[in-house]
Amino acid sequence: MPELPEVETVRRGLERLIVGRQVLEVQVYNEKSFQASRGDIKAFLIGARVIAARRRAKVLIIDLSSGYSLVAHLKMTGQLVFRGDEAWAAGHPTDSFVAELPDRSTRVEFDFDDGAKLFFNDQRKFGWVKLLPTVEVENIDFLRKVGPEPLSGDPKLYKVFLSNIRRRNNTTIKAAILDQTVVAGIGNIYADESLWAAKVHPATRVRDLSDAKLKLILKSAIAVMTKSIESGGSTMKNYIRADGTKGNYLEKFASVFRREGQACPRCGTVIEKIRVAGRGTHICPKCQSEAK
Repeated sequence: MPELPEVETVRRGLERLIVGRQVLEVQVYNEKSFQASRGDIKAFLIGARVIAARRRAKVLIIDLSSGYSLVAHLKMTGQLVFRGDEAWAAGHPTDSFVAELPDRSTRVEFDFDDGAKLFFNDQRKFGWVKLLPTVEVENIDFLRKVGPEPLSGDPKLYKVFLSNIRRRNNTTIKAAILDQTVVAGIGNIYADESLWAAKVHPATRVRDLSDAKLKLILKSAIAVMTKSIESGGSTMKNYIRADGTKGNYLEKFASVFRREGQACPRCGTVIEKIRVAGRGTHICPKCQSEAK
C-alpha cells in the first residue's frame, strides 16, 4: 500500500493538473468502486469545478465548487491516469498507464469540459472513490480515528503524539508507530528508517522509551518522509509518482529498508532483516541493539 510520501506526490500532481477544471460527465464502470447516489452525482459533481486537491493521511481529497468532495483511497492496486493536454499516471503500474482507456481495470471515468479525462483504475477493486459533502469528509470512520499529521507543522503535534503513543505502552515501538490512530501515514518503510535514525530497536516496548526518545523517533520520521517527498516517493516495485516516473528515495536515501546484507551507513555492521509486529523489519544489530 502506498505510504504518506507517495500519496503526497500524487496530491501534488492532481493539484497541478485538475484544479480549475470543470466536471462535464462521470462514467461509473463498477458501482462498488464509486460510492455516490445518482442524485448526488447530478446535483453536486456534474458541472462542479475542482477547487483544491488535499490529503489526509493516505487519503486523497478533491474539493469541488459545489461544496462536495471526491475522496479516494488507492489501496494496493489503484491508479489515477490523466489524459488531456499532457498525460500522467500515478499508482500501481500496469499497461493501463499507456493503454487506450477505459480498459478492463477502469472503475470510474471523470470527463472535464475541455476534453481532458481522469480515470480511476483498480485491478483488485479494493480502492474506492466517494462523493461526500466537504464538511462531512472528516467524519469518515477512518479519518475520525486517524492520528495527527506528521508533516502538518502543528505546534501541538508532539504533545498529541506522546499522549496517543503512551496508550500503547505495552506494545513494541514499531507496532505503535504503525498504528494510524497514533500518528497518520507512517508505514513499514518509514517506520524502519526512523527507528534506525533514532537508534531504537523496533521490538523495544514503548514503556521503556523516554518522552525525549519518542519525540526523536517522530522527528526522524518527519525528516525521512520529507526527504522522500523531495525525491519523489519511495517507489518500491509497484509505485509510480504523478508524472509517471519512479520515485527514487529507496535507491538514493534509504539507510536500512530492503538493504539486508549490506553495510550500515553509520557503523558498517551488516544490516539484518527480522520480524517485528508481524512485518518484515530491517535493522542494524549494532546501532539498534535490543535492551536485555
